[in-house]
Amino acid sequence: MVNVQVRGESGTVEARAKHGLTWGPELAALDQSEFPMLGHLLPYADTVFNSRQVVTLLAEVPRLPPGVVTDALARELLALGQTVLDGQHLYLWFVGD
Repeated sequence: MVNVQVRGESGTVEARAKHGLTWGPELAALDQSEFPMLGHLLPYADTVFNSRQVVTLLAEVPRLPPGVVTDALARELLALGQTVLDGQHLYLWFVGD
């Protein structure tokens, strides 16, 4: 399970998703050229997106093929991404196992 959090510069957790990102074949098979943000996630490592990268991620989420993320997580990704964009020195973390 990959957890999703918004963290500040010092690492403090400002917000978190209630739903985690389940690693499965749909996510692992994403075309990295079409989905450069989510296509580069790893299930066992942390991945951090800054505000410029979050803009690209927010454009990816509505285009994801069915089954990659749940509708609830898609909504949370959009909301957490917007939190990063609305704040200062915030980052979107995907925290792997």
